Amino acid sequence: MVGKHLTSYQQKKRSYSNCRGEQLGSTLVLLESFLTFYLFLTDCIARVQRFLVTRLGEDWIFLVLLGITMALVSWTMDYASAKSLQGVIYSILFKLRGNIPLQYLAWVSYPLMFIIFSSLICHLVAPQAIGSGIPELKTILRGVVLKEYLTLRAFLAKVIGLTAALGSGMPVGKEGPFVHIASICAAVLSRFMSFFSGAYRNPYCYTDILTVGCAVGVGCCFGTPLGGVLFSIEVTSTYFAVRNYWRGYFAATFSAFIFRVLSVFNKDAVTITALFRTNFRMDFPFDLQELPAFALIGISCGFLGAFFVWLNRQVVLFMRRPNAMTRFLIKYRLIFPATVTLVIATLTFPPGFGQFMAGELMPRECINSLFDNFTWTKIYGSPPPVGLGHSTAWLHPDVSVFVVLLLFFFMKFWMSAVATTMPIPSGAFMPVFILGAAFGRMVGEIMATLFPHGIVFDGILYRIIPGGYAVIGAAALTGAVTHTVSTAVICFELTGQISHILPMMVAVILANIVAQGLQPSLYDSIIQVKKLPYLPELGFGHTRLYNIVVEDIMVRKVTFISSQSTYREVKHLLDSSSLKSIPLVDSKGKRVDNDGHSLQEQNLCEKNSWESFAFVDEEEEEGKEKVKLRRFFMPSSFGPFLMPEIRAWEEAEMDLAMEMDEIRVDPSPFQLVERTSLQKTHTLFSLLGLSHAYVTSIGKLVGVVALKEVRLFISQPQFFPPPALTASLQRIRFLVLHKCYNNNSLKSPHKASGVQIQKPETVCRTCGFQKVSFILVS
Repeated sequence: MVGKHLTSYQQKKRSYSNCRGEQLGSTLVLLESFLTFYLFLTDCIARVQRFLVTRLGEDWIFLVLLGITMALVSWTMDYASAKSLQGVIYSILFKLRGNIPLQYLAWVSYPLMFIIFSSLICHLVAPQAIGSGIPELKTILRGVVLKEYLTLRAFLAKVIGLTAALGSGMPVGKEGPFVHIASICAAVLSRFMSFFSGAYRNPYCYTDILTVGCAVGVGCCFGTPLGGVLFSIEVTSTYFAVRNYWRGYFAATFSAFIFRVLSVFNKDAVTITALFRTNFRMDFPFDLQELPAFALIGISCGFLGAFFVWLNRQVVLFMRRPNAMTRFLIKYRLIFPATVTLVIATLTFPPGFGQFMAGELMPRECINSLFDNFTWTKIYGSPPPVGLGHSTAWLHPDVSVFVVLLLFFFMKFWMSAVATTMPIPSGAFMPVFILGAAFGRMVGEIMATLFPHGIVFDGILYRIIPGGYAVIGAAALTGAVTHTVSTAVICFELTGQISHILPMMVAVILANIVAQGLQPSLYDSIIQVKKLPYLPELGFGHTRLYNIVVEDIMVRKVTFISSQSTYREVKHLLDSSSLKSIPLVDSKGKRVDNDGHSLQEQNLCEKNSWESFAFVDEEEEEGKEKVKLRRFFMPSSFGPFLMPEIRAWEEAEMDLAMEMDEIRVDPSPFQLVERTSLQKTHTLFSLLGLSHAYVTSIGKLVGVVALKEVRLFISQPQFFPPPALTASLQRIRFLVLHKCYNNNSLKSPHKASGVQIQKPETVCRTCGFQKVSFILVS
């Protein structure tokens, strides 16, 4: 009986094993088929990727991603800010109609809440998001590393803060901060693309990427790709690489197209049209007799633009003065933006003083009304015609149109200059654009009053179009403030008409001529106030600087290491300096030392003699070699329990020559020779984005010149000795006069080298005569 059950059990076990084997075999077959399909799919994806990269190139993918991303960000910001402004207007004009105290409370509390939120976001998340961002980008594109300005935190703080600032209705612009946002997006996308292609890891490619980001930022901000690319080139670049031209136009055009398509889908526009479309007559838009008025607009806008830059700088400098009030405002950061917002909101309150300056109009409504075809001086005092729209805000029953325009221009002028200094993301392009349109409209209304029946030409009467004057004024004033000519092209794209191209170009050029002779551009002014390490232009007015060579401005006390340097010397050098890279010479004889200092003496004085190199040096690279070197110098975890033999061994190892094979060495650092002119040095620093360059003489290291020295010499040449006396300074260091020295021989070097005798310093030990030093006469 037991044998029978055992046989049955064995048969069942064998059948179960066979069944289990069949199941396992089918599972293996299924896994093998899945693996084959996965390998096939992976191979197809790799082939498609290689095809796209080979045929289209990696740039197309990057530019498309950048354009789509920035279009979505721009449209989202505009949508959110427009909804918040509509909520304010709805509450004031409809929901709270007749209740003045509640209207005032709502009118003030809305912008106050948004501005405080924007300032708080920037302060807590990323302080680098404050301001425009274009001055910092100009500095970065010149080769200077500004930390935390192109990070994802700065991107989030800039987007959220700018959306809140635009939604407040304060006179702040979108263009400058959005250029910074687009550049951050381009930098982040380049890091993402570096996983697929090593070309995006190249530091020289990084500059091209930021240049494209600037073009996309301006083009997508207003839907003006042509003017956006040209404006970004004028504002951020001294020398522009033509290879980036098509990249900028492609990305800006694609981004602007997506931006306008999203507006159509949201039913903000019927079709893809200009942002501020005008309908001026095309057959005879202006007469030659109007050209003096257009030229007057250009010249006046030049003076007004220079005054705007000066006023903005004075406000910033006043807030930076070390006094009790500024210390209080620094301690309580939200008081200054809250106070400015409260004052501006109170003055623009529509039932109050704002009724005399069209205070109820938001920025886009102001531009649309200033560009319309109606002549307000003819409408004043009569029933408004059909289709006047938002222009009715400029027609007060008791105040003239000229008074309203003048009050609007004067009040918005100082409001814009002050509002752009608040610690929030803010630009100045759109506020200045509105100011220029108001000034041009005022001139156009004056011309319409002087010529009420128009101008007769060839027996035909042509009426004055004040809206055309407003467009010209907007382009001229923005060109004067930013020192650009491309604002004319931006106006053409914004209005959709090119009828006033000749007078607009004349006005913009005249405004630039006047403004450039009086003040720097707004962005250069901010660079000067913030003391950013930016290389100024070497213009035609600096004629005497063309005789300067590198040896006149270079730093001669340079810290270096050689192949004979020991670990102890290198450790002392690292402890006594903050340099991120150190020049390496073949031997100590390859270093020409004019002062005869030893390596240890140079290490002690290096920090004071070359501070600029640590500030404008290249990006910090934490490599494996550096980690090994630090591990070598780090104390062991045994602490005081180290044996004397180990201590003696460590001391012996510290006196050994360092192994250069374990150090990351740049085999080709940028070098200049002593007699390289300052003009050529400036050109090389600007073209290549250099932070420093080593100066050699017949292969010997004699000095180093950094961005700080070049910038300081161009901006403040009085701190350097005259170039004619530099050679004398090199040849004549110390002259010791003894008793046997003829007094007549003293007159010759004194006159020839332009030196004077210093007071006696020491006494000669051999003959008792006093040692005398020569110093240059500055």
